[in-house]
Amino acid sequence: MESEDRQTRKSNLRLLFEALVVGLVAGIVVGSFRWLIGQTLAMWQKGYQAAHANPALLWLLAGGVLASVIVAGFLVKQQPHAGGSGIPEVELQLQGKLQLAWWPVFWRKFIGGVLSIGSGLFLGREGPSIQLGSTVGQGVAQGFKASKSDSRVLLATGAASGLSAAFGAPLGGAMFIVEEVFHNFSPRVWLNALAGAIMANFVVSNIFGQTPVLAIDYKHSFPILQYWQLLLLGAFLGLIGRFYQWGLLNFSHVYQKIPVLPRWLHGIIPALILVPVMYYFPGYVGGGNNLILSLNQIHAVNVLVLIFLLRISFSIVSYDSGLPGGIFLPILTMGALLGAVYGQYMVDLGLLDQKLVVNLIIFSMAGLFSAIVRSPFTAIMLIAEMVGSLLHLMPLAVVSVVAYVVNALLGGVPIYESLAGRMQTKEDNDYVGEADQLTVSIYEGSQLADHQVKDIAWPDRTLVRVIHRGQKDIIPDGNTKLLAGDLLVLEIDENQRGLVYDKIASLQEAKE
Repeated sequence: MESEDRQTRKSNLRLLFEALVVGLVAGIVVGSFRWLIGQTLAMWQKGYQAAHANPALLWLLAGGVLASVIVAGFLVKQQPHAGGSGIPEVELQLQGKLQLAWWPVFWRKFIGGVLSIGSGLFLGREGPSIQLGSTVGQGVAQGFKASKSDSRVLLATGAASGLSAAFGAPLGGAMFIVEEVFHNFSPRVWLNALAGAIMANFVVSNIFGQTPVLAIDYKHSFPILQYWQLLLLGAFLGLIGRFYQWGLLNFSHVYQKIPVLPRWLHGIIPALILVPVMYYFPGYVGGGNNLILSLNQIHAVNVLVLIFLLRISFSIVSYDSGLPGGIFLPILTMGALLGAVYGQYMVDLGLLDQKLVVNLIIFSMAGLFSAIVRSPFTAIMLIAEMVGSLLHLMPLAVVSVVAYVVNALLGGVPIYESLAGRMQTKEDNDYVGEADQLTVSIYEGSQLADHQVKDIAWPDRTLVRVIHRGQKDIIPDGNTKLLAGDLLVLEIDENQRGLVYDKIASLQEAKE
């Protein structure tokens, strides 16, 4: 037993070292990705500025943007999973429903992302950063010849490291992976994901400095007597979030009805829209970082509403074109705009002090993200880290929870899960059938809790190998009773991993 414990500790330390390597490489890769996108966008903005003095230059710029999206589209045509956000792919990989070779996705996502996001389309860098990080995790796992179980942990670690490097938010990166992507609070996953995320953040901090990505200065606490405003704001965000979910999932049908353009050339449509937008409103393009930082200086509600309508419509058009790019930062930008709209409207009615509008801008970023992505803990932690302040967690939480609940009542579903479900194919499940493991946490109220192992209708070829309960490891038999909080290690057939994942998820639903 002692030698087994020693072997386990050695294995855990080795995995932690590999996770740090993943974080280091992901930090370098995503840091470079961020820098290149920033430089490319700045170059385009200077070009459009020069076009005001020389209108003929606009034709050259339009040709350049079209060339960029055509090249990016061609890369996606070669490897379809290099398009879009990349987060649905990571979810499916961790569930065992999709297998991808890391290198073909990696380089196409990197180049295609720089071309499409850097051109100024309303796409975010965070989804591609998560997928880039996950491919780094795969590559490192392959290099170290890691086991299948360790390889998945390193893939999750890479994804967390990618988000951490994209936003300078290691806690938010690790939380997003366990709450939204991995759906498993296994200490093994959480610890290594956090270690990798911290390492990645350390790397990018040396490139971009330690200033928070959204260093918004807000010093005034939100008055407790004004919390009724947060309830209204949360409900408003939940409603808008539901509309955005519907639009994003359904606008792709419009693209499918365009007969003259093949799928890989759909990026031409947002590119053509981008040219006049970039020419007249260069400050409103891209993911939206700079727009968020300038919102507190725009006090006209009608102007804010117009900017929001531009952002939400063009975000949907840009993403559904299939080009490499995410919705993460665009969601935060739209949330900030909605906070500014609501706050300024209340100021005009005399119901809110002008100095508190900036608070609502920040709270709304978390609220809209919570509603659309359905990850409230990540929303709270991520915005706190990005803004660089932990002083206002309570109002952040209130808005996030209310938006989440309202969106759920309206029939909203997690956007990344919906996108993942839409892309699954039979070919994605073509596995070799080797032995594999799946780690499952038992939730309070789950149909698994308070039942003996023999009473559970386990999927075929599934064996409960170990139960981690607190500090104890239990080798179960049929009479062992499962408790809420237990962490189960299941031995499964790799060929059945996706099916087992879905079956266990259904068993985790609350008892009637």
